[in-house]
Order: sequence, then structure tokens, then C-alpha cells
Amino acid sequence: MKKWILTAAVVLAGCAQTPDFQSAVKTPPPANLVGNWQTMGPQKGLISKEAKASLIITAEGDTLDCRQWQRVIAKPGKITLFSGDWVNVNNEARVMPLALEGRELRYDKLVLQKVQQPTAECQEALKHATDRVQANKAAKAPGNGRSHHKVMMKNGKS
Repeated sequence: MKKWILTAAVVLAGCAQTPDFQSAVKTPPPANLVGNWQTMGPQKGLISKEAKASLIITAEGDTLDCRQWQRVIAKPGKITLFSGDWVNVNNEARVMPLALEGRELRYDKLVLQKVQQPTAECQEALKHATDRVQANKAAKAPGNGRSHHKVMMKNGKS
């Protein structure tokens, strides 16, 4: 805990440059971090006793921080090494350390445990996040520059 307080103090003091989402390098995390993590029971880091939090970490280093209570809030992110520590940088450039202690993952004032699969609501949020990433990649894909021209067939006939 003291290590994270010191890291936060250094970052807040401006002694270390906090990566933004675009410049943070997505890094494949260690195998023991990969998977679906979820809070069990009430937690101080959540707004209500009924609220749940999930963190989905892929082997490639993509993350989805999914919080649910009266609605679902899902924030995509990526894992990176920052000052020698594993952190999650979400799309709002919020940097949150990941600390694995035994079978528990400490993350953003939460204690999470590994589960087989995320909640149905977080699975749906993950699907939508994945669809958006695929759509963005397709929109940015370079074309051959001839999309508005009629393509000639091999035999030369059009």
C-alpha cells in the first residue's frame, strides 16, 4: 500500500509523466493477471452495497473496467508497465495500479477475485466495445485508392 501512495504522490507532484491513453504502450500482462476479475460483496470503492465491479484483462493487454449498479459504465483501457509497475490506463487517461496479492487483485480501491466469466451486463459491454474497435479499424484501413472507380476484370472487359 505504501508503494502505491508513494507512486501516486510522485505522479501528482509532477515528478513522473503520466501516460495518456494514446501514448501508453499496450503491453501483454503476466498470465496471472489475464482473465475476468470481479468484486465479491460490498466494497468501499463502490457507490452502493449492491454495486459490482469487474475488470476484464486480455492476454494482449486490453482491458474493460465495468461497473454496474443502476446502469452499466464500461471503460476500455490497456495494460502497460509504468515505472516498473503494472497499471491500467483507461480511455480517460486515468492510471490505476494493479497489485496481485495471493488470489486477490487490488485495483482502484477495490479487491477483486478471478471468476470464470464476467456478468451478462459486462459481457454485453465488452461486445459493444469490441464492435467499436473493429469499426474504427475498418474506417482507418487504407484503401487501394480506387474505391470510386469501376474495377476492371482480368480479361480487360468492364
